Amino acid sequence: MTKPLLRNRTFDEIAVGDSASLVRVVGEDDIKMFAAVSGDVSPANLDAQYAARAQDGHVVAHGMWTGSLIASLLGTELPGPGTVYVAQDMSFKAAVAPGDTITATVTVKEKLAEGHRVILDTECVNQQGETVLSGLATVIAPTEKMTMARMAVPDVTLNRHDRYERFIEKAKQPPPLATAVVHPCSAGALQAAIEARDEGLIAPILVGPEQKIREAAEKAELSLDGIRIECTEHSHAAAALAVQLAANGEADALMKGSLHTNELLGAVVAPDSGLRTDRRISHVYVLNVPHYPKPLVVTDAAINIAPTLAQKKDICQNAIDFMHRLGNEQPLVAVLAAVETVDPAMQATLDAAALTVMAKRGQITGALVEGPLAFDNAISPDAARIKGIDSPVAGKADILVVPDLEAGNMLAKQLIYLGGADAAGLVLGARVPIILTSRADTVKVRLASSALAKLAGVERPAGFPGE
Repeated sequence: MTKPLLRNRTFDEIAVGDSASLVRVVGEDDIKMFAAVSGDVSPANLDAQYAARAQDGHVVAHGMWTGSLIASLLGTELPGPGTVYVAQDMSFKAAVAPGDTITATVTVKEKLAEGHRVILDTECVNQQGETVLSGLATVIAPTEKMTMARMAVPDVTLNRHDRYERFIEKAKQPPPLATAVVHPCSAGALQAAIEARDEGLIAPILVGPEQKIREAAEKAELSLDGIRIECTEHSHAAAALAVQLAANGEADALMKGSLHTNELLGAVVAPDSGLRTDRRISHVYVLNVPHYPKPLVVTDAAINIAPTLAQKKDICQNAIDFMHRLGNEQPLVAVLAAVETVDPAMQATLDAAALTVMAKRGQITGALVEGPLAFDNAISPDAARIKGIDSPVAGKADILVVPDLEAGNMLAKQLIYLGGADAAGLVLGARVPIILTSRADTVKVRLASSALAKLAGVERPAGFPGE
């Protein structure tokens, strides 16, 4: 397909009264992207609750979003390529709301031969014919004729965090979750705990060498006032004591600090820990994927290296029970393999088929389980339809059960680093949830991990949204 061309109008070609227009519908995404690019995060533009109390009673578009339509006309239409934007005065007459249709128009008012300057009336009106912006622009018009293809602009996708925000807001309901933070001897580990405390999600108990904890806090300029500290000699002892606190009911969750994951989990699964259940422990990534319409769980991408069929059954059930706690009464579980047909040469397809049968016979409960499914037809309705897969799970999965840790880890990290996903992480299957955070996690992800732990560790909240 041929791209539309940009053609300018030189100073000599321009006549008083010439005009050009464009029409845009402003959406919520336009406002959010303008805020991201400009850094203007005024609550009047982004916070619906704040805006409801303001003069207009609703979120409004940035004034300069409307003004940018004028700049677009001058640079691409009249005069077009080669134009030098010299001056602009604007008067904002009315607010622009999401859903408004804005028509921007520039009209030549005067030509000044000296310097090839052109003065233009600039105006934007809404769908009701009401002027929302007016003013004058001064430009230096091009003197040479130009014709060129329109430049392609990057595809931009908003990374939406509202799914996590709903979890976080629900989890803020008191009381905070008593959480043993294991060996928090780094600034990142302490900051994660304090951020979650400040949001009302957890009541941290810091378990580890007190001197190291206080040195890390002082270096990071973090206050430990009012936070309980349980002193131990080293990380191994910190893991053992934290597990004991949880087994005794003094802590309702564990949070990994600056120790190795296997050191913490080794204490959890020790025969005398008091935290073991009849389930295999497993990890879930709760992913916020920009292009997917709901939270997506990937399991197991962090603990079980090459799980057996029996272990996959536990991994699957852990994730299902977790989704129930989030309000999803019947999650859709896709058991992944490289293909969507059973192949005796591919163990992943045999395990997937067996898990599907186990769910139909009640050995796995509370979900619709389907497998084997390849990744594309697990999450894409189009891919499933093209391949003729008739399944209530295909294209709509809530949970992806991966064949092994390597596949899960690569899948999750591809979604994070190439797909722009956020990933909150938890360990399930013990008597308390275990929060795993990474130094690379954003504040939002760290808070989401704590919120999910709180929701996973309490009785299912009535009416809590599943998406």
